[in-house]
Amino acid sequence: MKTEYEYIVIGLGGIGSAAAYWLSRQAGGDVLGLEQFELGHPRGESQDHSRIIRLSYHKPQYVALAKQAYKAWAELERDAGRKLILKTGGLDLAPETSISLSNYSKSMKACKVPFDLLDAAEIMRRWPQWRLPKDVLGFYQKQSGIAPAAKCNAAHIRMARKHSAVLLQKTPVRSIRADDKKVDVIVKDATYRCRKLVIAAGPWSNSALAHLGVNLPLTVTQEQVTYFAPLDRRGFMPNRFPIWIWNDDPCFYGFPIYGENGVKVAQDAGGKKVTAETRTFETDAAALRRVKGFLRKYLPSAAGEIIYTKSCLYTLTPDRDFVIDILPEYPNVSVAIGAGHAFKFASLIGKILSELAIYGKTEYNIRPYQIDRPILRKKNPIKQFRI
Repeated sequence: MKTEYEYIVIGLGGIGSAAAYWLSRQAGGDVLGLEQFELGHPRGESQDHSRIIRLSYHKPQYVALAKQAYKAWAELERDAGRKLILKTGGLDLAPETSISLSNYSKSMKACKVPFDLLDAAEIMRRWPQWRLPKDVLGFYQKQSGIAPAAKCNAAHIRMARKHSAVLLQKTPVRSIRADDKKVDVIVKDATYRCRKLVIAAGPWSNSALAHLGVNLPLTVTQEQVTYFAPLDRRGFMPNRFPIWIWNDDPCFYGFPIYGENGVKVAQDAGGKKVTAETRTFETDAAALRRVKGFLRKYLPSAAGEIIYTKSCLYTLTPDRDFVIDILPEYPNVSVAIGAGHAFKFASLIGKILSELAIYGKTEYNIRPYQIDRPILRKKNPIKQFRI
């Protein structure tokens, strides 16, 4: 096996597998991807059956980026010959005093995204599964739906290999050495050299960046999702019930039946602070009580028997915005961090990373996601994880 490549990608989860795929479309066998665990492992951020994809967002920059994300997924679908994205429609709802709803509607209007503004009565007329007080408002956006995480990752990996990329699992990185001409990536039994390096290491981002003298004020949390067997299974099928987000504090979100014989529900950014090494796979009983309490109050027919609960990690920036950038100190190294809400953008971010590696620039607006923005230069910045 050769040891010199044009491009190396560290981390082959949602974003890393996408970067390897998009790079392989241009560079073929000159792409090497390294994954420290087995491919498709559950220790990170981007496995399980489903993630939400949507055009509704709290800032126009994300709405604009989401439009492009749908196009990137569609291009992967054409290349792979397989449908991935499932559109169910999406419902954002909250008490009418919620600042989030206002931000979301303003952002969609700014980007000319159509949506239906609904009061509580109309929400319950369309989806009688809900039990809502009069002060709840919502909006429905028909293009929202499900990005099937495990299937999307597998498609990126399969197609990267089809385009001749070399992807290695169970190959942890021990060291990284970079200068202005090359980057050496040292693993147990080899040293791989490349012209451009992409780091997509999720909760291991700071461990990888430390080799280059970079440390970001990231917070890693252990989150969890629970699958419930609904009392009325037919009422929660994807053609009858949308993905949904309760945009308040705390924030909850959920899916119709997909991948398991039940609905999936979780709290967003409600987990305990951990590290990638100290996380466990045990159920957080308090978090589960919060989810069950929400369902009993607002969506009671979904609050059936628990099928199972599983955990994942979030890698949070203090402002909850992404990092997608070239390292200022090392122009041959680029990095992406998804801040716990990036899977819907994963293929697009992979495409952006490929452009940064190949051309040193991208056609997409990534200025808001610079790695040297002021809040990321602070040691103890104020953290705002609600979006």
